[in-house]
Amino acid sequence: MYDWLNALPKAELHLHLEGSLEPELLFALAERNKIALPWNDVESLRAAYAFNNLQEFLDLYYQGANVLRTEQDFYDLTWAYLLKCKEQNVIHTEPFFDPQTHTDRGIPFEVVVRGIQQALKDGEKQLGISYGLILSFLRHLSEEEAFKTLEQAMPFRDSFIAVGLDSSEVGHPPSKFQRVFAKARSEGLVAVAHAGEEGPPEYIWEALDLLKVKRIDHGVRAIEDERLMQRIIDEQIPLTVCPLSNTKLCVFEDMRQHNILQMLERGVKVTVNSDDPAYFGGYVGENFAALYDSLNMSKEQAQRLAQNSLDARLV
Repeated sequence: MYDWLNALPKAELHLHLEGSLEPELLFALAERNKIALPWNDVESLRAAYAFNNLQEFLDLYYQGANVLRTEQDFYDLTWAYLLKCKEQNVIHTEPFFDPQTHTDRGIPFEVVVRGIQQALKDGEKQLGISYGLILSFLRHLSEEEAFKTLEQAMPFRDSFIAVGLDSSEVGHPPSKFQRVFAKARSEGLVAVAHAGEEGPPEYIWEALDLLKVKRIDHGVRAIEDERLMQRIIDEQIPLTVCPLSNTKLCVFEDMRQHNILQMLERGVKVTVNSDDPAYFGGYVGENFAALYDSLNMSKEQAQRLAQNSLDARLV
């Protein structure tokens, strides 16, 4: 890690808390909750982190999340991530959580949100890291299930600032959730959505026009549609880009092919984020370092990317 990159004040705007579950903590929680794992040790689990596409990653991601059972588990997960933020001078974070990943396993909604929220509060008080929590719907599930989750969330409305949309993108366009997002916005929640990672630029148009999102998560395929690119530039719609994730999931075959700096120089408000750092090889700092190593990112570009993240905060 380069000290000057680490020293830049940053915000992280695209982070799945369940995706920050490091193998060591996963094994510790499995032992605490007496859950048998299909891997013998941390090394064999890390060896399983070889994905050919988004779906292969998600299959492992949901399997790993199964060890999260109690309020303390969700607290420990979130606290471990916040300690990493402190190490890398991430001064603000807006993490996602996927309640359906847990409620579908019989874990009560309140167990999930209370554990996460307490850790975030403690992180602000003890570590000086401000935050805003985002509730994400799983797009491979039905609209009806998303409405159910939104209803479950309403007693905890003050715990989160926005709703998002994640999981398997292809075949699940944003339009599928137009009514759910309209309901969430009527409750005063801001909207963001994953679009244009594996899915086409059309999904980005839908997220903007139908879901009325304030940010696009990923969005790297916007570059395939010049009219869309101009809109994103003109309206300064932030893209929460995750370089290591994009290469790990084969959106780009090699980091040297990544388009983040190309978009930055076009005037797009791109930001650097880690997505699911336990699975993709690093946190925000490692993502910045990868851009420096592979794309010859300048210090001035790094500063602009870091400032973009602070400017693109929802709170």
